[in-house]
Amino acid sequence: MQEFTNEAQSQDRPVLEHIRELVAEEQRLLGNDDLADKERLHQIQVELDQYWDLLRQRRALRDVGENPEDARLRDPDTVENYEN
Repeated sequence: MQEFTNEAQSQDRPVLEHIRELVAEEQRLLGNDDLADKERLHQIQVELDQYWDLLRQRRALRDVGENPEDARLRDPDTVENYEN
């Protein structure tokens, strides 16, 4: 497994930043009883699963010498059903 170099971290920065933004929003919404907040919280959780999956794809491709830019955001049904 390759070490994550500064270049790799730099290439993944947009994905990581989006994950950080989603986590911050998720933390703000946790515990709110408003229906709109609960719906948004669910959307955030699905999107987080998608972006964590994207990051794993990018790292896996990089580890085997492939282009991490070939990774694609998968649809929610795919990433939500990994454990099923």
